[in-house]
Amino acid sequence: MRRQLLTALLVTVVLTVMLGIVYPLVMTGIAQVAFPRQAGGSLVKVHGTVVGSALIGQNFTDAKGNPLARYFQPRPSAAGSSGYDPTASGASNLGPSNPTLLKEVADRVAAYRMLNGLPANASVPVDAVTASSSGLDPDISEANALDQAARVANARHLPAATVTALVHAHTDGRGWGVLGEKTVNVLDLNIALDRLG
Repeated sequence: MRRQLLTALLVTVVLTVMLGIVYPLVMTGIAQVAFPRQAGGSLVKVHGTVVGSALIGQNFTDAKGNPLARYFQPRPSAAGSSGYDPTASGASNLGPSNPTLLKEVADRVAAYRMLNGLPANASVPVDAVTASSSGLDPDISEANALDQAARVANARHLPAATVTALVHAHTDGRGWGVLGEKTVNVLDLNIALDRLG
């Protein structure tokens, strides 16, 4: 019995060291060498200053939390009290028939139409009014971006065709060519907008 306990303890210690210390350090080292940008958080820099991550969405709002008309807006986020909090990643956990969720979506639909100057019966992309499961999704659908293009162009005093062309230039294809829909990284698009002036 004593021999079996010692063997079990030794195996536990060896596996803990191997899988809890050695393996993570080796994988981190390989990642730092092979994929340094991704291993470092896919940070996005403008003029040497970190402005965000390509993998985590962020709000483009004023100090009161109102959306800035001159920027493309991300999808809603349920992560944290103000959204896009990477330490509070997660969905609202409200089911599709929950009255609270239904009211939130209806309010978001009305706000989206108002912000973008759309008619009361205009179709609204689903990602414009629902949060992702992580609450951190950095992308919006191409349809969502195109709905916002006229507002952004007007706020920046740019031709609508210029902003629409910018959306198309920053649109990523479907995953593996068939999965999901075409998307636009909001931070990437807004940085490109700022470069235009």
